[in-house]
Amino acid sequence: MARVLTAYLTKADVPSRKALQGALDPLGFRVVVDDDYAPLKSKGYVPCALDGEDAGFDLRFQEVEAETRARFALGEDSVAMAFRWGGDPREELAALAVAVALAQQFGAVVEEPTGAALSVDELLAKARKAASSL
Repeated sequence: MARVLTAYLTKADVPSRKALQGALDPLGFRVVVDDDYAPLKSKGYVPCALDGEDAGFDLRFQEVEAETRARFALGEDSVAMAFRWGGDPREELAALAVAVALAQQFGAVVEEPTGAALSVDELLAKARKAASSL
């Protein structure tokens, strides 16, 4: 299974750490994003905690290619948030929970490595499955 997701949203909609955490908390996954997260600036490992244990993931902000913008009807001011995680199920849950929050509260389009966009319900199902494996 690929351990990658990409979220696309407008630069103006990329949330602050506080706004992102505010969108995460109601989901109930107990994921806390560290203060190291910086909108449009984070590049590399973003520490997160899940019940006090390390659950971070790699995050890169990237430009969106014209073909991708056209495929998902994204504006010129869009940015890609590329998530990667290792084999730890806590890391997977943290990345999925953040992707759910971005899609649900900030209008992100979240893409699987296959190129398919995932609905909020599909993302929630994946996150719940990851949570059930802990």
